[in-house]
Amino acid sequence: MLPLFSGLSAGLSLIVAIGAQNAFVLRQGIQRSHVALVVAVCAVSDLVLIVLGVAGIGVLLDRAPAALVVIRWAGVAFLCAYGALAARRAVRGEQMENPGAKPVGSRAAVLGTCLAFTWLNPHVYLDTVLLLGSLAAAQGESGRWWFAAGAGLGSIAWFTALGAGARYLTTLFRRRSAWRVLDAGIAVVMFTLAVLLVT
Repeated sequence: MLPLFSGLSAGLSLIVAIGAQNAFVLRQGIQRSHVALVVAVCAVSDLVLIVLGVAGIGVLLDRAPAALVVIRWAGVAFLCAYGALAARRAVRGEQMENPGAKPVGSRAAVLGTCLAFTWLNPHVYLDTVLLLGSLAAAQGESGRWWFAAGAGLGSIAWFTALGAGARYLTTLFRRRSAWRVLDAGIAVVMFTLAVLLVT
C-alpha cells in the first residue's frame, strides 16, 4: 500500500497550488455554475494524463520537444486572453445576487474553457505525465499502478473539495469588492503563468 500513499501525496503536492485550473474551478464553485461538470472534466483529464504517464507516454513527449513548444505558445495565448477578461471583470466589478439560481455561462462555453485550462497547460504534461510517470516507474512493475491509483485519488479528492467547498464563500462574494479582488488575483495569476511559460 506504500505506492498508493506515495502516489496520493505526490499527486496532491503537484495539484494543490494556485494555478489557472484551480482558479477557474474556484470561480465556478463560488458562482455555483456547472460545478459538477468542471470537477468531472478536471478529474477525468488528470486521470487520463496520469495513466498516460505511468504507461510510458512521458518518454515520447520527452523525445518530441516540438509538441511541447506548440502547446506552450497556445497556452500563453489562452492565459493572456483569460487574464485580460479577468482584469476587465475586476475593473467593471460584478455582484452575485442569488448564486446557483442561473448558471453563469453556457455548458458548452464552460466545458471549452475547462478543457483549455487543462490541456493547453504545458506544465500538466511536465508534472502529471513526465514527473508522475517517472515517480511511478521507480515503484517497480507491480507498484506503479498503485502509485497511479493514489495520484488519481488525490486529484479526484482535490477537485471535488475545491468545487464543492467554494460554495461556502458565496456570502463573502455577494459583495462587489470581493469579486474585484478575486478577479484581479486571477488576472495576476494568468499573466504571471503566461510570462513564466515564455521565459
